[in-house]
Amino acid sequence: MPELPEVEVVRRGLETHILGCTITDVLSYHHRTLRKYPGTANALQAQLRGRRIDEIARRGKFLWLCLDDDQTIVIHLGMSGQLLIKDSAAVTARYGRELQPYSAGLEDKTLRHLRLRVMLDNDIQVWFVDQRTFGYFVPDELVPGQQQKLVPELVSHIAPDLLEEDIDFSVVAAQIRAKKTEIKRVLLNQEIVSGIGNIYADEMLWAASVHPATLASSLTHTEVLSLLSAGKTVMTQALAQGGTSFDELYVNVNGESGYFERSLHAYGQHNKPCARCGTKLVKQQWMNRSSHYCPQCQVKKTNH
Repeated sequence: MPELPEVEVVRRGLETHILGCTITDVLSYHHRTLRKYPGTANALQAQLRGRRIDEIARRGKFLWLCLDDDQTIVIHLGMSGQLLIKDSAAVTARYGRELQPYSAGLEDKTLRHLRLRVMLDNDIQVWFVDQRTFGYFVPDELVPGQQQKLVPELVSHIAPDLLEEDIDFSVVAAQIRAKKTEIKRVLLNQEIVSGIGNIYADEMLWAASVHPATLASSLTHTEVLSLLSAGKTVMTQALAQGGTSFDELYVNVNGESGYFERSLHAYGQHNKPCARCGTKLVKQQWMNRSSHYCPQCQVKKTNH
């Protein structure tokens, strides 16, 4: 699943191409993409046609377009969602005016997994491509969220993320230390701090020399602050490198992969030497996922 850096890369790409543009049409090709929308595809078209995109915002893994009538469009990429910028003339030249995703050949995975198109007045199209169909696209209203920041109602329960300017690390650290469960589990709780998934949890825990199974409540306030700071640093570095792409499912709006996987120190690095001490990294099954860590540098803290 795309995590904070990957979603921010997509947000910045959209901002470059579609900010200030007006929606001329919305074409849906799969019912699951609109599963959170209570109306029909035709109703969605009528609701969004003529609306101008005034801002493209993000919190954690959630992305939304702010429109000129004070409504938003929430877009969640799910496990495999992509938002791709397409030139309308090039699309017509290749496919004609009527696209047929369900009849696309296996070699054209982009068209085959096209779930929705947003047509814009600058002859640009935004394609929502989603192989596994866990992502969604839905209009929503702004409401006060955590820290009273206006966010879509669907995002109101989501906590601030590590790259938000006004996040208070001290407050977040106190919330984390109040949890009597494994620190990695707490980091993945999007209602405490958002945007962190399995990749960046492993990376920030390695950077801060914290064992993923250490109880959050056993860490000192200073240790948690160091962990959060490490997370911010890791995510900033990942963002600068276009995010992490292990397969073709994550790409930016131009269809290009990120390359932060070359800089990973923990995630996916099992059986390789730790960059800090040289000890072989281990992989451990955890919550239907895996944790990667150094058994020498990241010693599980004794709980008192």
